[in-house]
Amino acid sequence: MHELSIAYNIVNIATKAAQEAGAEQISAVHVRIGALSGVVADALRFSFAIAAEGTPLANAELIIEEVPVVVFCPNCRTEVTLPNPRLFRCPSCHRPCGQIVHGRELELVALETL
Repeated sequence: MHELSIAYNIVNIATKAAQEAGAEQISAVHVRIGALSGVVADALRFSFAIAAEGTPLANAELIIEEVPVVVFCPNCRTEVTLPNPRLFRCPSCHRPCGQIVHGRELELVALETL
């Protein structure tokens, strides 16, 4: 379960950012997770609660934005969202698409303080 190590990293980064901003307690942590990141959102939520114990994030809510897979279709010359992230084919022209634009993200986006 690598989500626990990811949760600890999020807590460490957020704690450092809170200290630099002079915030004593964080009420929410916003993260963006791509469909291809290999992170299971529910496992990360569970792990975050464990990792945050005894830190300024102890009672913080983990808010996850799940990012779909978006690829560039060279045939249609546009970015398209894949309905199935396992099939890298344009949903319009059905040609293969390999240039990933979004979907691999694992980002700490924002913190909310009390």
